[in-house]
Amino acid sequence: MQAANWLIIIALGAVAAVLLLGLFNMLRNGSANMSQTFMRWRVGLQFLAIILIMGVLWARG
Repeated sequence: MQAANWLIIIALGAVAAVLLLGLFNMLRNGSANMSQTFMRWRVGLQFLAIILIMGVLWARG
């Protein structure tokens, strides 16, 4: 179960990193297409993180 905890931390870190990249790009008036891409990646990573968290909770019973 220790590995599952690390996977969850990594998944949440990836979501936070992509969110911050997208926000930073918007704040510095970067490409709107790039911000849109970052936000799409964020949604996908959030989906995977939620699936991972729910799977770990289910496995722990």
